[in-house]
Amino acid sequence: MLKGKSAVVTGSTSGIGLAIAKALAGAGANVTINGFGDKAAIETERAGLEKSFGVKAAYSAADMTKPDEIANMIKTAEKTFGAVDILVNNAGIQHVAPIEDFPIEKWNQIIAINLSAAFHAIRAAVPGMKARKWGRIVSTASAHSLVASPFKSAYVTAKHGLTGLTKTVALEVATFGITANCISPGYVWTPLVEKQIPDTMKARGLTEEQVKRDVLLAAQPTKEFVTVEQVASLALYLCGDEAAQITGANLSIDGGWTAE
Repeated sequence: MLKGKSAVVTGSTSGIGLAIAKALAGAGANVTINGFGDKAAIETERAGLEKSFGVKAAYSAADMTKPDEIANMIKTAEKTFGAVDILVNNAGIQHVAPIEDFPIEKWNQIIAINLSAAFHAIRAAVPGMKARKWGRIVSTASAHSLVASPFKSAYVTAKHGLTGLTKTVALEVATFGITANCISPGYVWTPLVEKQIPDTMKARGLTEEQVKRDVLLAAQPTKEFVTVEQVASLALYLCGDEAAQITGANLSIDGGWTAE
């Protein structure tokens, strides 16, 4: 389906991003993965993509808080694979705290990684997509791009902003064969979600099970976590020709969370 295409997926050394990278590679796309983590583990994942799917895979250590590194990641991918046809903005971090105690450095970091990084990557990738008259931009937003939760001021702000950015880009590139869409998962069982449980326990005075049942899954009518594979399947669909007329959309995959 995507044979001959090239994709860059940010925040893809684990979780949702890695699942999306695998889905794209499984459809024939060459992939650049990005993120932090153990070097050996990352190399295992990179090599695994090549071995499992018969594609070429590269790794970029670009820091998503640094615009120059993001732009260079796109340039390097273009040189390595000849193009960046697909850009998946997935990198994200979280911090949970009351607004009056929210660390300013955490606010700046979350806005940089969850929102500004997408702008810098899109800005760098769009010229090539326009020249080729084909491109797919998919950003991992969140149910928090549509609704809010307490103690997550930076995250909610960034995800709302990502939706606006996506809609604006979709309108600008609509006549160039390029689509731009958001996927908004509810709670997906990933390392990011697992890490925020202790902070939420502390902020709300709850046990781990109470956080899972009464906080994380309270808003999801299905009472089940979304899987990374489900998110990846939706991302893959958006990258195909079948989705050529889906653009500027924010697609929920949240167990009914935002249905109300």
